[in-house]
Amino acid sequence: MCKIIIEVTELLNKFLPNKQISSIYDLTPEDLREIGIKGLIIDLDNTLIPWNQTHASKKAKAWFKLFVASEIKLLIISNNSVDRVSTFAYPQNIYYIGRAKKPLPMSFSKACEDLNLERHEVAIIGDQLLTDILGGNMSGLYTILVDPLVESDAPITQFNRKIESLLLERFYRKGQLKRRKIDE
Repeated sequence: MCKIIIEVTELLNKFLPNKQISSIYDLTPEDLREIGIKGLIIDLDNTLIPWNQTHASKKAKAWFKLFVASEIKLLIISNNSVDRVSTFAYPQNIYYIGRAKKPLPMSFSKACEDLNLERHEVAIIGDQLLTDILGGNMSGLYTILVDPLVESDAPITQFNRKIESLLLERFYRKGQLKRRKIDE
């Protein structure tokens, strides 16, 4: 019985991020450098921009420049179409992977390869436990959960959010995560 409980706990911990922040703007290059991170994989929809918008804000552009100037390598990863991701990433001169099939590890491996970094040198930041955090943890990356930018989601994400809400409630009850504004 104890072995089953340990295995379930280990499985659930795959959905638990290493760090939780409210916004990408709460993350600095210094935060990453302090823990040996040289590359940052960034989810697109509801992490960088709302899922129904296309272009980077001035604030996001300034944030990218801060990381580039600090020699932190950036890569955008999304399950959305290559066209959508490239429309956002190309003007920022940032590598990207579209149709990533997160949480499957192949895109995370490709991202590390594209960044020319080892897994322990890479972090991922995203708004979903089921795609960004699970995929990052299964791939051996440092994982950062951020609050979604907007409450609405694409239809497939709405399904994921229902499952995610069960996991979040468990983590909140156990004090492993703090409540996000969107979940209050």
